[in-house]
Amino acid sequence: MSGIRHFLLALQFFTRVPVTGSLAEWVGFSPQMLRASAAHLPGIGWLVGGVAAAVFAGVAWGLQGTAGALAAAVISTVATVMLTGAFHEDGLADVADGLGGSANRERALEIMKDSRIGAFGAVALVLALGLKFALLAALAGRGLQAAAIAIVGAHVLSRLMPLFLIRWLPYVGDSGASKAKPLADAISPGALLIAIVWTVPAVVLLLQAHDAVHVAAAVLAATLAAGWMAQLFVRRLRGFTGDGLGATQQVCELAIYLALAWKA
Repeated sequence: MSGIRHFLLALQFFTRVPVTGSLAEWVGFSPQMLRASAAHLPGIGWLVGGVAAAVFAGVAWGLQGTAGALAAAVISTVATVMLTGAFHEDGLADVADGLGGSANRERALEIMKDSRIGAFGAVALVLALGLKFALLAALAGRGLQAAAIAIVGAHVLSRLMPLFLIRWLPYVGDSGASKAKPLADAISPGALLIAIVWTVPAVVLLLQAHDAVHVAAAVLAATLAAGWMAQLFVRRLRGFTGDGLGATQQVCELAIYLALAWKA
C-alpha cells in the first residue's frame, strides 16, 4: 500500500490530476514520502505519454499529411502541458535563462529562481517545442502506431534519466524555498531500481514498433543527453536544481525522438 501512496503522491506533485479530499488524506504527506515518490516518475510518464499518444493518433488519423501530423503534434503537446502544468517546460526555460543570463554561479541560480521568463528561456522553449513538433511529424511518416509508441516510450524513458542526477550530483537549489528539496535530497538504490522496473516495459514496447538499432540508439541518446546535462550543471552550478531535473527530462525526450526518427 505504501507503493500506491507514493505513486499517488507523485501523481499529485508532477501532474494536475486532482488527488484531493479523502484520497489525499489517505495518501498523506511527508518529506520522506515525497522522496520515495521519485521512484514512480517513469510511471507518471506512462500516464502523460499515454494521453499524448492517444491525442496524437486521434488527431493525425483525422488530419492527413504532414500538416495533419504537425497539428497532431501541437495538440498532443497542449494536452501534456495541461496535464502536467508545464512542469518540465518551466524547468527548461528557467535553466536557459539562468545559464544564459550570467556566467556567475550565484547570479545564475538567482535568475533561475525568478518566475519571470527571459529571452533565453523564451528562445529555448520555442526551439524545443518546434523541434518536438517536427520530430513527431517525421515519426508519423512511419505510421501512427510507431509514432504513438515512440511518444509513450519517450515520456517514460526521459523521466528515468533525471533520477540519475539526483543519485550522483549534489542539490544546489534554495533548500529553504524549494518545494522540490525533499525530492532532490537523495534517491536510494531501491527507489532507482523501482524506476528502472517502470521503464523496462516501455523499452520493450518500443521494440514492438521500432527496430532494435533505433531503440538502442534512443536509449543511448537519452543517456548521453542526461550525461551532457549533468556535466553542464557540475561545470556551471556545481550541482543540480529542481529546474535542472525538468530541463533534463525535456532534453532527453527530444534526444529519444531524434534517435527514433533518424533514417536507418
